[in-house]
Order: sequence, then C-alpha cells, then structure tokens
Amino acid sequence: MSADPTVADVQRITALADPVLRNLQITQCYHELATAMARLTGPGANWCAVATWASKQAGQSIRQEDLQRAWQRRLRASADADEAAQAMAAAGRELAGDEGRSAAGAVEALWEALNPAAAFQRTAEAVARGNRKVFEEIGYHFARFLALFADGQPDDARLAEFCDGLHAGDPPDGQRYLRQAFTHYHLAWTAADERLKAQLMLLANLEIGFHEQNRLQPEIVEAMNAPIYEPRLLRRRLVAELFPNPGARLRYVLAGLAGRARPLLQARDHLADEAMRIARLLVTQRMMTLAMPDGQTLQLGEDLPGSFPDLLRTIDLPGFTALLQQVDPTPDSLLDSGAVDWGRLPDRMHYIADLFRVYHLDLRLFDAPFSSEQVAALKTGRLPTERL
Repeated sequence: MSADPTVADVQRITALADPVLRNLQITQCYHELATAMARLTGPGANWCAVATWASKQAGQSIRQEDLQRAWQRRLRASADADEAAQAMAAAGRELAGDEGRSAAGAVEALWEALNPAAAFQRTAEAVARGNRKVFEEIGYHFARFLALFADGQPDDARLAEFCDGLHAGDPPDGQRYLRQAFTHYHLAWTAADERLKAQLMLLANLEIGFHEQNRLQPEIVEAMNAPIYEPRLLRRRLVAELFPNPGARLRYVLAGLAGRARPLLQARDHLADEAMRIARLLVTQRMMTLAMPDGQTLQLGEDLPGSFPDLLRTIDLPGFTALLQQVDPTPDSLLDSGAVDWGRLPDRMHYIADLFRVYHLDLRLFDAPFSSEQVAALKTGRLPTERL
C-alpha cells in the first residue's frame, strides 16, 4: 500500500505550473486522501471522494477537450448561422466585386474568423485557478489531519491542535466551517450508531462544501461568464475577412457611406449573435455536467436522479437541520434540486447537498479515477499518453 498523501505532496502539486498536469495530480491526490480518510471514519463518502470526480470533470474544461470541434460542428449545423454566413458572403461579393473573395472562400473565411479559442482558454484558466485554490486549502488540511492521526487512534487533544491551525470566522476568508467539519469527522470516527455516523459524515461534507463553494464563487462566475467574444472586435473581424485587400475595403467604405452596406451588416450581426449563442451554450453545458463513477453523467440543471439511502432518509441530528435548511430549500426531497443558474451559490449548494446525500453510501466514489498506467505516469510528473 502506498503512503498517504502528505502536506508536502499537496504543496508540491499546488506549485505545478502546468494546469493540465496539476489538475490530474490533484484528482489523483483527492482519491488517495479519500481512501485514507475512509480507513479512519469507516463507511460513507467523505468530501474528498466526491471532490475526486468533480476535479476530474474540471479537467475536461481545463484541457478544453473537444470544445472547438463541438463548436465547429454545431455552428456549421446551425441553419441560422449558415443562412447568415451565406447572406453576408453574397452581400460582400456584391459590394466588393472582383476585389473580394469568392462566395465559397468568403464563407470559409467567416467560419475561421468566428473561432472562439481565446474564449475557451479564458474559461479553462478560471476553472484551473479554482481547482488549485480549493486543493491548496482543503487538500492541505485533509493531509494535515491524516498526519496528526497517522496512528489510527482518535484523540481530542490532537483534534484541538488541528483546529487551532484553522482561522476563525466565516468564508471566504474564515475557516469556521472547516473546524466544524473535521470535528464532525472525528465524532463520526468514534460513533457506534450507523445512522448517527452517516449524519455526522454528511454534515461534515456539507460544511466543507459550503466553505468551498463560497471560496470558489469568483472563479465559477468568471468561468461561466467569460466573454465569448468582444462583440465590436468580432464584427470588425468578420467584415475584414470579406474585404481582404485595400481595393475591396475601399469599396466597402464607399458602400457604407452610400447606405448600401445595411444587408451585409444585418447578416454580420445575425452570424455573430448565433456564434456567441452556440459558444456560450457549450461552455455552460461543460460546466453543468458531472460524470460519476456509476456511469451516470449528471446534468446539474436537472433534478438529481436517485433517492436518499435509508440511513439518511430523514435528518434529525441537532445542529444539522439548521444548515440543511440554509442550503436545501426542499429538505428530504430531490424536488427542484436542479440548478437554474450554476453561478448562484444557493443554486449550487442545493444541488451539492442532495448529491452528497444520494451518493453517501455509493462505494464507487472510491473507484480509481485513472488506470494504473496513467497513475504511474503522473507519479513521475508525466502526462499520460492514454485518453483520460
């Protein structure tokens, strides 16, 4: 059995400059922290078990997997986009005459001009910062907790020492919820009653989740709202593609002065709007899906499928009901758990609260996120060659 992740491991991974490699090592480290915590607390998911799969999903956004190809497919399949591109190309040809591009060449140039690679990169950078930000803090404290209890024996004095290393106050800067969470993990560790243990574990998970999501709010909003294009620059670039030489540009300027460029400009605006709509839809869909180890791909905007396990069908732990009422407006039900706007903290927390509760006893959360070959590459600081 390999050694549990240490504080030094967390700090080393956090310091990695490559966001792709860093994310993969964060994901693997979460898995190792999750299994190490489970040896102490026993059955039931801890926060790291779910964080493993959330981090793996974040990796898709960081790597921008298939985003540009998906955007190209959707844009070219859009009847609105095709109609606008053809209309713009035809209008440009009419204004530029022999000085302009051919109709087919103009349409292809417009597709290339619309490429949102820079926008996808901005989203990837925001997701990568959030991934590192949470791991740097919460992964660090999980590693610290495991180091203090390396002998596998609960101890109130060591718990107090651990909590002394956490700041007072509320998030995003205070760590009161982390103090409470690790105290509840410690209580769950020694709880003999299964139902009490399950409620304590879930409470700890939600306390960390509440802290984490408060901390992540700026990065999530930035990733969701990263401007797909700067509209004025996009429209200018589209026109420039149709009039690639000085003669064509002069014809366009003269046509504009004469009021004859209106059809072209209307088609341009329609094409730009459709391209932006499709690109934002792809970013939103990527941000609002979560592939789980049970084979389901959860759509975070839809009500969570499944049901609460019997041990957590009702919550009656003193002190827990107050937090549950704060984060779950439909307690003891999956009704309306789907997030209307993932950029809103209350929407996210409602879904996350139900997610932890539904999956609490699903042992597949502790499945390895990567193959043994991929892990071997990551342990030596290399990117795996196999598809992730």
